[in-house]
Amino acid sequence: MAPDLTVKIGNLLLKNPVMPASGCFGYGEEYASFYDLSCLGAIVVTGTTATPRTGNPPVRITETPAGMLNAIGLQNPGVEAACVKIRRLQAYKTPVIVNVAGNTVEEYLQVIEVLEREKTVSAYEINISCPNVKAGGMAFGTDPDTAAKLVAALRPATQKTLIVKLSPNVTDIVDVAKAVEVAGADAVSLINTLLGMAIDVERRRPVLANITGGLSGPAVKPVALRMVWQVSEALKIPVIGMGGISNAKDAVEFLLAGATAVAIGAANFRNPTVCPEVINGIENYLTRHGFQSVREIIGLARTQGDR
Repeated sequence: MAPDLTVKIGNLLLKNPVMPASGCFGYGEEYASFYDLSCLGAIVVTGTTATPRTGNPPVRITETPAGMLNAIGLQNPGVEAACVKIRRLQAYKTPVIVNVAGNTVEEYLQVIEVLEREKTVSAYEINISCPNVKAGGMAFGTDPDTAAKLVAALRPATQKTLIVKLSPNVTDIVDVAKAVEVAGADAVSLINTLLGMAIDVERRRPVLANITGGLSGPAVKPVALRMVWQVSEALKIPVIGMGGISNAKDAVEFLLAGATAVAIGAANFRNPTVCPEVINGIENYLTRHGFQSVREIIGLARTQGDR
């Protein structure tokens, strides 16, 4: 018998622990031509704001030796237009998680108020950690008290699962995680991108028009894994781990470190079928090692005796 891959995140029962990371999957339309999106544990759509955003000026993306830098700046059509795209995902019978962003508490609430009318939306991932936006976002994500006040303001607005996406660009990510847990978060996701930059030596100026951007890809995995370990050890709510996951082995590492589920970001650009490949790889790992359920390996690396 195949192992049980189901996991629970807040009110959500996911058929498996694998989902795309926000900002790397759009609204799923482009990937639907590669595989059936129904196989995913959840579909996480791109960051959504109250009104349309054009994002940062180009250049907005550049490759790095082990990943990429992006400074998209939360380009999106605004929540009303996003709802039209989100409704199309209803056909896949898979939970839809919307990444919600804003510059003020009122803007976050405005987005959720609109999305509450959409039956297709199963949960919210509150983006308090985008390093490419000059206002909001990081301002909420870098201070535990401010992050907690935002979550406390959003919690009464919905009974749907509330996930808070944490920034690694802080002194102690555990402090922020604990603060949002107390304020009412059902889960946390981490990490968002690390702040970085690149310089064009011929032009002698930064490559990105925004100067800095978010670093993602294999280079950030050791940092992400360490933070997931620390946060999952400190919290009672589930952790969704992400950061440099490129294959099933990477995903299993995050599960062993304490993540209940994983999200795959930059790897989608290089390999558009990476998500179903990781799902199959996790199942093969469990079978090979004699586990009946993926839940058996969550945090298991912390209980394996002397290291």
